[in-house]
Amino acid sequence: MSDAPLITETHGAVVIITINDAPWNRMSIAFMDELETLVADIAQDDSIRAVVLTGAGDKNFSVGMNLKELGAGVEAKGGQDAFFDQRWNVISAIENMGKPWVATFFGNCLGGGLELPLGCHFRLAAEEGCQIGLPEMDLGAVPAWGGSARLPRVVGRTHAIDMILRGKKISGPEAFRIGLANEVWPLAELKDRAIALAEELAAQPRLAVKTMLDALMSMPTKTLEESLADERAAVHLTSGTPDAQEGIMAFLEKRKPVFNQT
Repeated sequence: MSDAPLITETHGAVVIITINDAPWNRMSIAFMDELETLVADIAQDDSIRAVVLTGAGDKNFSVGMNLKELGAGVEAKGGQDAFFDQRWNVISAIENMGKPWVATFFGNCLGGGLELPLGCHFRLAAEEGCQIGLPEMDLGAVPAWGGSARLPRVVGRTHAIDMILRGKKISGPEAFRIGLANEVWPLAELKDRAIALAEELAAQPRLAVKTMLDALMSMPTKTLEESLADERAAVHLTSGTPDAQEGIMAFLEKRKPVFNQT
C-alpha cells in the first residue's frame, strides 16, 4: 500500500477516493491539501460522473483530524480561520459540485469523519461496528468543519442537539433510522455496494443529475417559489437533449436507456 495520504482508483466514470492511514484513517494536513486539489480536478473533469469516499482497511472510516497536527496546521495556513476555511471550502465544493458523492460509514466515523461525509449526497453504513458522531464536546470544543450546520439539515434539530451536546455516537442502523445513512449493509459488502451505487448514479443522464443536485442542495436557503423556478430552469436545460431523446426512445422501445453517449 502506498504511503500517500489518499489513494484514487478509476472505475469507468467513477472515482474511488480512499483515506490512506489505516487503521485510523486520520485526515492529516497532507490529506486535506491533496483532497482540495483533487476535488477541484474532479469538478472540471466531465469524464467523472460519480465519486466514492472511503477509508483504507476495514477498521475505521476515519477518526477525523490528526489533533497532533492542529497547531502546525493553524500556523501553516496563517491562522485558525484560514485553517478551518480550507475544510469548509472543500466540503462545500463536494456538496455543490453537481456530481453525486457516496461515502461509507464503518468503524469509527468521528469529527471530520462525519463532517466530510455530511457534504456527500449518499451515505452507506455498516450494519455492525459503527460509531458515528461529533465528539468535540468531550474535548471541551465544538464541531469546526460545518458539522453543527449540516447535521440538523440531514437528521433534524432534535437528533443533532442530542448527538452534539452529548458527544453521542450512534450505530449504522441508528444512522439509517434517523436519516443520516441511506442504506445499511454488512461490513463485508459495504464498499462493493458503494461502488455499485456510484456506478448506477454515473449511468444516469449527467445534465439531469447536475441540475437536480444544484436545485436540491440550494433548496434549504430558498423559498418554495425560488425552488419551483429552479425546477423549471432544469426542465428547460434538459428538454430536447440527446439524453432526453434517448430516454423517450428507450421507453417506447421497452429497453433500458443508455445515457451520456455524447
